[in-house]
Amino acid sequence: MLVVHPKDITTSVLTNLYIGTESTVIDQTATKREIEHLLHHCSPRERIMLLGHGSDNGLFSRIDDKEPEFDRIIVGHPHAYHLRQHGANIIGIWCHADKFARKEGLHGLFSGMIISDKQEAEEYGIITLQHHIEEANEEMFAKLRALLDEGVPLHEIPERMKALNDNPSWLTTFNYKNFFYL
Repeated sequence: MLVVHPKDITTSVLTNLYIGTESTVIDQTATKREIEHLLHHCSPRERIMLLGHGSDNGLFSRIDDKEPEFDRIIVGHPHAYHLRQHGANIIGIWCHADKFARKEGLHGLFSGMIISDKQEAEEYGIITLQHHIEEANEEMFAKLRALLDEGVPLHEIPERMKALNDNPSWLTTFNYKNFFYL
């Protein structure tokens, strides 16, 4: 599996999706050209995970993960051609990854908005504490990892995730319903 996951403290929980698997992990030190090369030479049967922060324009990165602002899109439109070669074997988890996938004609499991910090929660009218967000997301991504480990087809995961929300709150209901198979 090829994983692109730029380091960021607020998305470190996503490492649980691939830790302990046979995977090549690419972080923010890779250039767009290096990523394009890896995607070009990656078998179409190999799963690709794109994880972190982003927008409908792609996956964000920053050279220094201690800086507050992102300074580039590490996976974006220039990579879409190579990503389309993987059919529906892509997992994209970042805010509005589903919009990026729709715009670029990609298929697989993609997230919509996933609340990962208190500021995002407030933007969506959800009152909670940062440690509640962290605990809820750790549990949610552990459940997603269990589904992946069980070999559940990606197209079944959005409904299965909604059903796994066994401790519903405004936060968990919001996050669990934001997985889409495209």
